[in-house]
Amino acid sequence: MELSIVDLSPVPADGTATNAYANTVKTAQQADRLGYSRFWVAEHHGMADTLAGTTPEVLLGHLAAETDSIRLGSGAVLLNHYSPFKVAEQFGALDALAPGRIDAGLGRANGSPAVDRALGTERHVQNPDTDHAEKIEAVVNHLYDDYPDGHDYGDLEIPRSGEDAPVPWVLGSSPSSAAIAGKLGLRYCFAAFIRPQFATRAFEEYREHFQPSRLAGSVDDPHGMIALNAVCAETDEEAARLRAVAEASYKRMRRGVVGTRPSIEESIDELGGVPERTPATLESDEWPRAISGSPETIAGLLEQLAGRVGVDDVMIQHAVTDQDNALRSHELLADGVGLTPR
Repeated sequence: MELSIVDLSPVPADGTATNAYANTVKTAQQADRLGYSRFWVAEHHGMADTLAGTTPEVLLGHLAAETDSIRLGSGAVLLNHYSPFKVAEQFGALDALAPGRIDAGLGRANGSPAVDRALGTERHVQNPDTDHAEKIEAVVNHLYDDYPDGHDYGDLEIPRSGEDAPVPWVLGSSPSSAAIAGKLGLRYCFAAFIRPQFATRAFEEYREHFQPSRLAGSVDDPHGMIALNAVCAETDEEAARLRAVAEASYKRMRRGVVGTRPSIEESIDELGGVPERTPATLESDEWPRAISGSPETIAGLLEQLAGRVGVDDVMIQHAVTDQDNALRSHELLADGVGLTPR
């Protein structure tokens, strides 16, 4: 199994974005040492008091200088806000800074009406799937200089390292994004920490619609990754305690409170106690929004969930508020899965 991390740059209690980015750098450096395959950073807008991850293209440039071997990427850059050419220029520049180890994770998401207005984003597109697919294809064509002779963009160039171009991934949390990835013949990552109930169907759609593509950066066969909210500790009981933050955050989201990050103690109080341990063996129709466990338990859970959708790549996201606990969780996860340190 390949194990990767997506980091949201959470702002510590009484901290600033500076502290959040410093923690992200430490997390990436640790992941590099432990043998994680990829380290991606997210794009969220309008929640800067709790999530500082707004501009992956900027943060990745810094991470390129602070890491050695791990692949770096976006989870995801939100294409509905931007010009495909500009996105391609950004990832071309990143490739020049970290030759041959950049992933271009391409997704979409609307924020609040105020955020979308501030970003100049049209919220109501007549054919959103078609628009998204066309933007993904345009980014890839720019990245690989693959527009045909005579095309309006055929003479445009972007900065490059001269090594392997950034690897495109389609990211999403719905069957429609999976179908787009399949039709384009690209790699696909599903965010099961957002909509776990659609995970199996999304990968079915991906494989059903998959077709080898002339698109540069495509793959000959389906290649998927599942992103899970997971936290690890020395015991199942302690891990469940850490998972309380994810459970309480989701409970708040259901009542319309988005973007907050309660402490462990606040979370346990809101939930009325420590969450039950994630069982070592899940029911066949059970797909928790967040999982937790000791290294042995969590390794088994990752195998179960990845096996359900037929992938070997797993990406970890978590809602742990304390940086030391987060780093320890990644260390124990690496040990449980058997990663080889670099």
